[in-house]
Amino acid sequence: MSGDRTAWAIEELFSPIRLRSGQLLRNRIAKAAMEEGMAGQAQRPDESLIALYQRWGAGGAGLLITGNVMVHAEALTGPGGIVLDAESPLEPFAAWARAGKSGGAAMWMQISHPGRQVQAHMPGVVWGPSDIAVDVGPRLSKRFGTPFAMTPEQIGDTITRFAITARRAEEAGFDGVEVHAAHGYLLSQFLSPLVNNRTDEWGGSLENRARLLLEIVRAIRAAVSPGFAVGVKLNSADFQRGGFDAEDAQKVIAMLEPLGVDLVELSGGSYESPAMSGRPADGRTAAREAYFLDLATELARTSALPLMLTGGITRRDTAERVLAKHVAVVGIATAMAVTPDLPNRWREGRAAAGSLKPVGWSNKALASLAGMAQVRYQMRRIGRGKDPALGVGPARALVADQLVQRRARSRYSHWLATRHQNEREVPAAGPGLGTAVSLQLH
Repeated sequence: MSGDRTAWAIEELFSPIRLRSGQLLRNRIAKAAMEEGMAGQAQRPDESLIALYQRWGAGGAGLLITGNVMVHAEALTGPGGIVLDAESPLEPFAAWARAGKSGGAAMWMQISHPGRQVQAHMPGVVWGPSDIAVDVGPRLSKRFGTPFAMTPEQIGDTITRFAITARRAEEAGFDGVEVHAAHGYLLSQFLSPLVNNRTDEWGGSLENRARLLLEIVRAIRAAVSPGFAVGVKLNSADFQRGGFDAEDAQKVIAMLEPLGVDLVELSGGSYESPAMSGRPADGRTAAREAYFLDLATELARTSALPLMLTGGITRRDTAERVLAKHVAVVGIATAMAVTPDLPNRWREGRAAAGSLKPVGWSNKALASLAGMAQVRYQMRRIGRGKDPALGVGPARALVADQLVQRRARSRYSHWLATRHQNEREVPAAGPGLGTAVSLQLH
């Protein structure tokens, strides 16, 4: 029986899949989200980001999912973050969508709010379900801002912001959105019993902790057309003792099923426990590839929704093994920054171009930052029309990334200050940052 399943997976990897919205993906390989940090002026996509997705679009994947696009201009995961809100011009986003779709892939926008995972030196706000700060050890914790517990009004505005961003993504030509509820960002924070200690309707039981995610999905579905795909990225587990676990994930997937969700991507971890980069704080998930496959296998047995698995997958035989476990879509992240045409190579029976230098640092949080910097280094090269440079070590990549972020932070601070000034001068121009926003849903 195992051999039959493996033979099925080999054929299935390049077979199409039709989602609940009616959208057809040409194969089961997705370029999973990686935070590019490549925003141009005014936090918009620019030529380099568009070139990056043009390259990925020609690489043979069935689905491309962008890195974080922020729904709140005052809350960014990093200074190079893209912002799409009610005031953003759509043409740069339309060009981005066209680039990704030019080779036949579907293009989804990952939409996100960082919550408390905001750098301390960033302007704007640091929000969370509660006022519990990020804890990544005494040296690194001070790099994150001190969070404020969100008010019910701020929670309501956040729901609306997600819906506005999703509607505008559809207007720009994207095929779907993925709501980021993993990796310790805001929606993951609400789901976590370690971070969410609220006593109102947004905290306590899992049903209450999941309420924000469910309300956002409902608002998005009301704001977009039926054929527009809506996915959710969810932790299979937080990999922190006493945190959100696989049993919780199973229950949340069941809650999402009636809401018109097309696909649930499973990942894991947070800044405090970077399991998504293979470095969980609790010592689990030590597999070199498909970090979360064991958990995904359990969840796939009961899930009424198709699942996508991301986390360390670099080889075709691993991808086929994932599909053989009843997972519908395989997400490829770092390997696509190393080998942008990896799906085409797999189809032709060829392997990846190579791999990045390993990060053997003992500090897991710092090692995760360096690993992400290595990936962004490659993405910036591809965006400039160059091939990846696999010999770049983690220390050099981290220093280069810090310099890029410093320049991006200066641009972002100036842009945000200008926005605030314009809002003070023309208060009727549109919904302001940090104020109530509205959306006519359909």
